[in-house]
Amino acid sequence: EAATLRGKVVLVDFWTYSCINCLRTLPYVRQWAERYRDHGLVVIGVHAPEFAFERDRDNVERAVKELGITYPVAIDNDYAIWRGFDNHYWPAHYFIDAQGRIRAHHFGEGDYANSEQIIRQLLREAGNPLPGEAPTMMGGAQEGVALQADMDNLLSPETYIGHARAEHFASPGGQKPGQVADYRAPTSLQLNQWALAGRWKVEGEDAQLQQRGGRIVFRFHARDLHLV
Repeated sequence: EAATLRGKVVLVDFWTYSCINCLRTLPYVRQWAERYRDHGLVVIGVHAPEFAFERDRDNVERAVKELGITYPVAIDNDYAIWRGFDNHYWPAHYFIDAQGRIRAHHFGEGDYANSEQIIRQLLREAGNPLPGEAPTMMGGAQEGVALQADMDNLLSPETYIGHARAEHFASPGGQKPGQVADYRAPTSLQLNQWALAGRWKVEGEDAQLQQRGGRIVFRFHARDLHLV
């Protein structure tokens, strides 16, 4: 309830669990929540789905557990909180002072040191004692999906498998939306082209393999490839 936040500095983090940009910001948000929890900061995650499968509460709860999120997460399937902030981005951070005013925001990845300085400034204004100077951010030490992007070696984008947002699909004949169909991969692919092989049913937001032995083939240039 809003009354329980009175006098607290609040960070609101809009995210969704299949968004790679959101996943890469989470180590920093978790760190702020832990570092400043006893100094007057409250972190609230707002999970606003981008895709239908992200509306499933069990999926969200599983992701929260696997990602080690210990602060509260609101499930905003109807975008009520999203609209209340007039938000348009994933991820989005809103910094709220002890009087309940939005004092700053940041959209997307990056600028973590400045965001932490904003948190410290708002806590200082609220009269809260702070831990020593903000230490070096630890995000670079993360592993797996949270590992920060190697931007100098990134030539391939986040890629969507469902037909609604699929790009650079190279199986002969293209995708067959909503149909069970046999696909084959071409013998060679250009950079960022991808293909299915085997029997698949491609829907708007997903592709379902219909029998064993199917493949997804992708020619990419990056340390990691993120498929949705």
